[in-house]
Amino acid sequence: MISPLLDLPGAVPAPTHSPVGATTDRATGTDMATATDTDTATDTDTGTDTGAISPDAEVAWHHGDPMREQRLLASGEAVTDLSHRGLLIVTGQDRLPWLHSLTTQHLSELSPGVAVEALVLSPHGHVEHSLHLVDDGERTWISVEATSMRPASAPSTAEPVADWLRSMRFRKRVAVEDVSDQWAALGLVIAPDAALPEALSGALSGGVADAGSMVAGGPPSWQDPWPAIGEDTGVYTGAAPSEHPGWQRPWREIWLPRTELAATVAAAGPAGLSVAGSWASEALRVAAWRPRAGCENDHRTLPHEADWLRTGLHLTKGCYRGQETVARVYHLGKPPRRLVMLHLDGSEHDLPAAGDAVFEVGGERAVGHVTTAVRHHELGPIALAMVKRALAVEAPLRVRAPGASPDGGQAASQEVIVAP
Repeated sequence: MISPLLDLPGAVPAPTHSPVGATTDRATGTDMATATDTDTATDTDTGTDTGAISPDAEVAWHHGDPMREQRLLASGEAVTDLSHRGLLIVTGQDRLPWLHSLTTQHLSELSPGVAVEALVLSPHGHVEHSLHLVDDGERTWISVEATSMRPASAPSTAEPVADWLRSMRFRKRVAVEDVSDQWAALGLVIAPDAALPEALSGALSGGVADAGSMVAGGPPSWQDPWPAIGEDTGVYTGAAPSEHPGWQRPWREIWLPRTELAATVAAAGPAGLSVAGSWASEALRVAAWRPRAGCENDHRTLPHEADWLRTGLHLTKGCYRGQETVARVYHLGKPPRRLVMLHLDGSEHDLPAAGDAVFEVGGERAVGHVTTAVRHHELGPIALAMVKRALAVEAPLRVRAPGASPDGGQAASQEVIVAP
């Protein structure tokens, strides 16, 4: 769903498949800092047109000054457009025990206003969806990725998630409604217990402030629990809990009627709240080591590989699809791959694309692939990548696009996220 904020002066659409912060579209050579259309993506293995669109192709990439936007977003002085995310509402007295039985999270006794993340796994334990979930006492709000990396003709993520939930109702007293066309989200950096910035709260209409309040006087919202360690779960990072970079990015999604989105942002601007593009929000996410569904997972990603157990999984909650694999890997072994953050050679003009292969210097076989590459306002060019667990931490690396020469590509070093 194309965002109305793309009509704002200076708004630049996101490239369809190039990395965040790249200046040139990899397939067409178009200068993406000034591009205004959306081209189809290219398969990173074959170079063929797949017709795929990126997760953020329906919102603004930036609004003219990406680095300033990052700084303002990080300091809580800007919001970013998340109106391309999908929203589901589940009602009925069985909703929480029912969702508890279907997902990885303990939800049967979830208190109103408590935000959690829940995963939907395949029967083999691979991550399919990440649900941003909060209950207001009468209904459960579930925010999902709107597009992921999908063919342009495919339905949004909200639709298949809603269809799957409906197929699992059986005799439960629940109803699932896709309200993505009625609600839109904004994202901002804000502490869990903090009140909304005055510039934003003053711009919200009275009707919004009263609708589905998560807290008294507030709009429907979801506070990202990352990187707090959930109850009875597992942690795969090597960093000390207090030193995790995710603490620098306390993140909140705020939902408001879609018809109010443009007016709310316009009213907040003069009061001192800027708008940042997806370049800014993705750069902060990568620096926080935060996995994103549709980016850091593929058809065989286990939650352990991305440290997703930290916020998305309860180990003793009872049965759910994929539980056997989760328990087996957690108790008896280690995941075959691990998420790392790459520090890329800053002298290169372009960034790697999602899917570009990671090689050891001198090696002939890929040891992993890039999932998200960004240009950060402080760290420079960085990326999240999924690599083989056995890869040595100190190994010098190169990232190569399809067709690049064996001695080509971009130099990189890894920062450990998931411990080997």
